[in-house]
Amino acid sequence: MFEGFTETTVTTGTTGTAESAGEGDTGETVRLHVRHGGSGPPILLLHGHPRTHATWHRVAPRLAAAGYTVVCPDLRGYGRSSKPATDARHLPYSKRAMAGDCTALMRVLGHERFAVVGHDRGAYVAFRLALDHPAAVSALTVLDSVPIGEALNRCDARFAARWWHWFFLGQTAGPAERVINADPDAWYGGDPERMGAEAYEDFRRAVHDPATVHAMCEDYRAGLGVDREHDEADRLAGRQVSCPLQMLWATGDDMVDLYGDVLAVWQPWAGDRLTGGPIESGHHIAEEAPGELAAALRHFWEAGPVTPRHRTAP
Repeated sequence: MFEGFTETTVTTGTTGTAESAGEGDTGETVRLHVRHGGSGPPILLLHGHPRTHATWHRVAPRLAAAGYTVVCPDLRGYGRSSKPATDARHLPYSKRAMAGDCTALMRVLGHERFAVVGHDRGAYVAFRLALDHPAAVSALTVLDSVPIGEALNRCDARFAARWWHWFFLGQTAGPAERVINADPDAWYGGDPERMGAEAYEDFRRAVHDPATVHAMCEDYRAGLGVDREHDEADRLAGRQVSCPLQMLWATGDDMVDLYGDVLAVWQPWAGDRLTGGPIESGHHIAEEAPGELAAALRHFWEAGPVTPRHRTAP
């Protein structure tokens, strides 16, 4: 898995690095577990819940072979990355804090400007990164996602029935951790054949760690509160993503069922810089349709925002 990539741990700063006013800073040092490899323009790949960086193991080598430097971290709270103490507002698990980790990580690795791809919860981090650090992001791709604020503003009974886990994981009156930790395998599932044996073991190791389960719930708690506040403040201010934005969705997921014209949801955030379309796949596109995803990413990047040092066939 990730043949030819370097596996390491990178110190990105303290918990409050990304908060402009220092909110959420517990003073803890944050370290991200990461794999990186290839040569050429830098690409940052951000996983979703409850996966780890290993979800990209079929995509990252394809992109590296095509002339890109590829960086795949475990997000704060996930996998083998730091799991800092939280606070009453769940600020240490805000997407703003996670985005700050990512910019610091890329700088440590020598990349001041890069393209970012985010799936699921990682898409929220990628979106926040592009809004908060526009000078650092050359191109943004989001997979199976609309902004958290947009999803919650459109929330109805159908959304609540399908995405009930948002509210179960995000509430604090009856914390979900006790239920999940009673049988993580039953709760999270996972298929070693579909995911790949090594990726599955990395995922399974993570979900059997109560500290990771707690941190993942904190991600959702931040989503229902401070992350929504950040999205709403940007929406009211008319802020947009300044780089080209690609939105891709899996045909086997429920993006179209919930939102109809998915690109229309994203249009106010990107204007004429928006493109995208469907990929024949279930929700975990990087695992189920890696070739199609890699080809779609390269087509987007090579149309303008990112040019590899050398070109190869998809």
